Amino acid sequence: MTCRLYIEHDLCPGHSIELPADQGYYLRSVMRHALGDPVILFNGSGGEYYGCIDTLTKQSSSIHVESFSDINREMACRVHIVQAACRSEKIDSILQKGTELGAASFHIVRSERSSLKLDGARLNKRMERWQKIIIEAAEQSERTALPTLSWQDRLTNIHAEGLCYTLHPEAATSWAGEKLRLLSASDITLTVGPEGGWSHQDIETLTAQGFKNLTFGPRIMRTETAAPALLAAIQSLIDS
Repeated sequence: MTCRLYIEHDLCPGHSIELPADQGYYLRSVMRHALGDPVILFNGSGGEYYGCIDTLTKQSSSIHVESFSDINREMACRVHIVQAACRSEKIDSILQKGTELGAASFHIVRSERSSLKLDGARLNKRMERWQKIIIEAAEQSERTALPTLSWQDRLTNIHAEGLCYTLHPEAATSWAGEKLRLLSASDITLTVGPEGGWSHQDIETLTAQGFKNLTFGPRIMRTETAAPALLAAIQSLIDS
């Protein structure tokens, strides 16, 4: 199995690039790779770079970049997930599965009923962890772009892009009724509430920003299930 790594730098065929210590350790001690083994690199700007291991020691590791392929595995429609802050392990799952399913961006936002409160050093540490989850999911799922991630303290800070929906079990607008609009969209923004659901004030705030309430069906999903389910449904709709 060819190892695939995200590199946060420009890449150029014909040149070698030094790897961070953790990626060198991963190649050497986890994947048991050796000199000359093939490696795929991507930097989130599109496409993939193909190379081989140039050096692999405890002190340094490098990849010689040999060629570039302008391959694109991203969704035709950019889907942005606005997730109300909930328990951290649930956000971990949303980011991992959402990245695998093609989300273009994630915005974790404080809402009236959010259980997760972060600021300062705790927020920075959590953002680093979440970014790592996104990178690992992008590597595994062969994404050619990396979803962006932000933390917002207020719903009013959310930037609405394209078709904008708030997932709500009592909405008058149904998934079936929006399919034709979704098919022609280049951007879709989906907001998902916390464990206790959106409050009345949250709904009013989102509606004022242009979000339309949308029901996905007769069953109520857990907060960590909603975004992956919607992403899969949108991908299926586009593919069909």
